[in-house]
Amino acid sequence: MKDYQLDGNREMVALGTMNVVGSMTSCYVATGSFSRSAVNYMAGCQTAVSNIVMSVVVFLTLQFLTPLFKYTPNAILAAIIISAVISLVDYQAAILIWKIDKFDFIACMGAFFGVVFISVEIGLLIAVSISFAKILLQVTRPRTAILGKIPRTTVYRNIEQYPEASKIPGVMIVRVDSAIYFSNSNYVKERILRWLTDEEAVKGDYHTRIQFLIVEMSPVTDIDTSGIQAFEELHRSLEKRSVQLVLANPGSAVTDKLYTSNFANIIGQDKIFLTVAEAVAYCSPKLDVNP
Repeated sequence: MKDYQLDGNREMVALGTMNVVGSMTSCYVATGSFSRSAVNYMAGCQTAVSNIVMSVVVFLTLQFLTPLFKYTPNAILAAIIISAVISLVDYQAAILIWKIDKFDFIACMGAFFGVVFISVEIGLLIAVSISFAKILLQVTRPRTAILGKIPRTTVYRNIEQYPEASKIPGVMIVRVDSAIYFSNSNYVKERILRWLTDEEAVKGDYHTRIQFLIVEMSPVTDIDTSGIQAFEELHRSLEKRSVQLVLANPGSAVTDKLYTSNFANIIGQDKIFLTVAEAVAYCSPKLDVNP
């Protein structure tokens, strides 16, 4: 509400310490209530000293004024809380979330309706479950793209994002935008082979058949054993099609694992390049042009 920059770890340590110490004296569980923070803010409080004053007032109220509140209807107490926290409802943020990411909006609405109609715990559980499902989907179905050359440059970009980018005859360039693990390695392999099949079917785009497959690996931050096995299977499948596998710009961690697993020797160390442009320069003179 005041654009404070808070350290979440320090907040958790503070709450944990309060509850540990409080448990020794039978204190009520301490939490960070948004509604109380909103009431505190709307009352015009400026510093953390207000919390000390509030705790003293609450203590005196519990000790001496509790009988006066005995017959106060819950509806009145609810109205006080609602009037304090209504300003926290930011519908503009919900609209922005809808425009940016529909999946995040579903998680937002799941949390909102879960809290309103069931309970806070269920609302949080719904939001966490939806967010976890989103993460799993992104991990198991990473983004991949076919790259083309931007005219008058040596830069290669996604042909869907840059329609002016042109494909290289006889060479298909693929980029994988994720680390390759056991959860997505088979998907990456099948996706590349499916693209290769589709590209070979549209021979009109090329002066010759696909003879080289370049995998741009700069976004691949890591690869595990399953990922390397998937590349080995991809290499064998490409050999049956008389297509050579070439790698471009693998990171240091990925490169170390490729050499440790002997995969670099399987495809040939001369087929691992620093950039896509260098890989294309290597492949172009070796193309067997069949008009």
